[in-house]
Amino acid sequence: MSETILISAEEMDRTFYEVLLKHHFDDRKARTCAEIFTETSVDGVYTHGVNRFSVFIELVEKKFINPRAEPSLKKAIGGLEQWDGHLGPGILNALHATGRAMDLANEHGIGCVALANTNHWMRGGSYGWKAAKAGFIFIGWSNTVANMPAWNAMDLRLGNNPLVIALPFKNEAIVLDMAMSQLSYGALEKAAAAKETLDVYGGYNSTGELSKDATAILESKRMLPIGYWKGAGLSLLLDLVATILSSGKSVHEISKHEVEHGLSQVFIAIDISKLDLTAIKLVVDRIIEDYHESIPVDQSKHVLYPGERVLATRKKNLDDGIPVNEVVWEKIKNL
Repeated sequence: MSETILISAEEMDRTFYEVLLKHHFDDRKARTCAEIFTETSVDGVYTHGVNRFSVFIELVEKKFINPRAEPSLKKAIGGLEQWDGHLGPGILNALHATGRAMDLANEHGIGCVALANTNHWMRGGSYGWKAAKAGFIFIGWSNTVANMPAWNAMDLRLGNNPLVIALPFKNEAIVLDMAMSQLSYGALEKAAAAKETLDVYGGYNSTGELSKDATAILESKRMLPIGYWKGAGLSLLLDLVATILSSGKSVHEISKHEVEHGLSQVFIAIDISKLDLTAIKLVVDRIIEDYHESIPVDQSKHVLYPGERVLATRKKNLDDGIPVNEVVWEKIKNL
């Protein structure tokens, strides 16, 4: 059985950067992608950080991701822009779209960038943290390959279409980053590898029964939508709006591809500095203070707002090192 080792953020970033340079990324792009993969791992989202890096490189090698591509503007209408990602790295396209949304918000108060023909953005929360720490409210989402059934359906027609909502809070941010499935594929794969029973129902087994067995859910490929029919409906609407705004591909079109690529995404930024910022900060502080006064079911635990646990994980991993499966790390070094 492989062991968990601790890797410093500096070593991880340097290793990612060196691998990316060997796979046709120029210096700027290699540094940016390495930084985001490392930050994601530091924050404890290993499924979209260090554990996803080798898959990312594999897609580059198979030419599903073009490291030399640059996004291009298709259409601009006031505070709304449509961009084509030309199948470039999802991280770089998403960072560009987030930046453009903030630029438009500076000018119009609110900015919306719809991005077509892009790739997986890895951790969607990265763009929420970036925008919120720059003083913006951020709303963004992506469609995906079909990996979830509609409510009362057997076959896969919906994506788990991740949604991110973020806003500034003190010197950090409140960041909600969630998929439309009760658990992400990464979380299911992690639980299956560890042979752990899920805390909540995550999907269905092969006989159609709700299950907490991650392996059984992965085998049936029937993940459970959040809120049952509500999550299924939200997934459908996120796909519809992303496809319409970007003039890009929908979930059912993406699902015809050999692998997931050619995604459609939306990035919305709101410049709250144009409003009464002092009043906003007081309101947010009061809401979070009241939220923190919740009585926990387990008295040994605290009720945390979205993103609060990340701050503690970030500090621990920066101080002690990032926990990585030894086999995963050796594979990355051999790239």
